[in-house]
Amino acid sequence: MERLRVDRQLEEALVHGPDPLHLAEVFGLDEKTAMRYADSAGALLEQAAEQPLR
Repeated sequence: MERLRVDRQLEEALVHGPDPLHLAEVFGLDEKTAMRYADSAGALLEQAAEQPLR
């Protein structure tokens, strides 16, 4: 269940952009956790942007 919850939070960050305030509000996260998820989502989005389209 924990992994599913974390995946859902990361998915939310990817869909709505890496906004820690949004994540904290939607999931009731503390600011450090929200910032960590936002940073992770930002890194994933950056990696995806660097990949060539196939």
